[in-house]
Amino acid sequence: MKEVDSIESQIAHVKNRVENALSLAKQLGADGAEVAMSRQQGLSVNTRMGDVENVEFTNDGALGITVYKEGRKGSASTADLSEDALNNAVKAAVDIARYTSVDECSGLADKDRLAMTPEDLDLYHPKVLSTDEAIDIAKQCEMAALDADPRITNSDGATLACFEGFKVYGNSHGQLVGYPSTRHSLSCVSIASDGDDMQRDYAYSVNRDFNLLDAPVEIGKNAAKEVISRLHAQKLSTQKVPVMFRADIANTIFGHFIAAISGGNLYRKSSFLLDALGQPVFPEHITISERPHLKKALASSAFDSEGVETVDREIIKQGQLETYLLTSYSARKLGLQTTGHAGGIHNWQVTANGGDFDAMLKQLGTGLLVTELMGQGVNVVTGDYSRGAAGFWVENGQIAFPVSEITIAGKLQDMFKNIVSIGNDTDMRGSIRTGSLLIEEMQIAGN
Repeated sequence: MKEVDSIESQIAHVKNRVENALSLAKQLGADGAEVAMSRQQGLSVNTRMGDVENVEFTNDGALGITVYKEGRKGSASTADLSEDALNNAVKAAVDIARYTSVDECSGLADKDRLAMTPEDLDLYHPKVLSTDEAIDIAKQCEMAALDADPRITNSDGATLACFEGFKVYGNSHGQLVGYPSTRHSLSCVSIASDGDDMQRDYAYSVNRDFNLLDAPVEIGKNAAKEVISRLHAQKLSTQKVPVMFRADIANTIFGHFIAAISGGNLYRKSSFLLDALGQPVFPEHITISERPHLKKALASSAFDSEGVETVDREIIKQGQLETYLLTSYSARKLGLQTTGHAGGIHNWQVTANGGDFDAMLKQLGTGLLVTELMGQGVNVVTGDYSRGAAGFWVENGQIAFPVSEITIAGKLQDMFKNIVSIGNDTDMRGSIRTGSLLIEEMQIAGN
């Protein structure tokens, strides 16, 4: 209870500062103003080959204020919450607004869209660990990897990180909200050697609640298993084959979709999904639901970074695009309303029509299983997709051998529509919850 009271008092103090800043902005002639502050504190330890490599204590944050005056916008920030520093930041923002161009689309979010009394989403689960306890957990994780197989010859270390913090947001519409949150993670990176071949891979766990992290030994063993499986990778000949993206990287495909339906790219006309609202983008078997208010979830939030209330949405319904992702500014540019996506998405859930991982491999039959992607060869304007990849060659539904040094290519428009199935092996460790993803055919460039 002491920890909760402590962070609640911090939030109350910051709310008081936010109110003062908003009041001063009004006194200085601002038509509207908004203030946001986030603070994070915590401990991160890293071990490598059984030795402590790094111990880092974090305690940082900053307050940002944006003012609007006669269609002009000015912003300033400060990490110092003293009265003088805060006053100087507000005055600087108001002064900056004198020199910026008039933009009729700028301004606060509409008052009727704001979350005035947001619900508690159970995002705060602090864990008090001594430095010695944290080091011991990281060592357990790394030693489990090193002891798993004699071919594990080196390590890039294990890292345990436990952070807690809060966000506060207020504006001149009378909104003043805030909430605390935590994030805990444990990861391990292993290096395996066999003959003249050497590979590197990792495993990790992340959760709001420390007690729900995977066990350190399990993470270490998984890191060892991943890297051992990649030894003696082969190259492939250039060909067109079915491609399956394993669950932990399938979310990257939907990440490109997010960019294509985001307001900034749409009003700049730099998206291959311009005018796609209401049109089929994926096969009918795919529905993508956004659920911002899931308790304890990593991407839950009762309001976005403009204070707009988040709501349940169907992003894709039976393959059809139901909504764009809009901030207040991009919505005004497009003549629409904000969707509460300033700052990102909130817990996307992709429907599964396939089975578990093994069932998905059987459906793949003979083709490529991708477990790693490299490079940034994606053009959201045209939909062109080309990235370096590594993974496994699959024959008759069984993994045959690891592959590396290949490139996979296609058009995102075609890739989306040619998704054959989504597995039920859902990866819950991010903002996009999806299982493995099977695409009917892609171009592979190899030897």
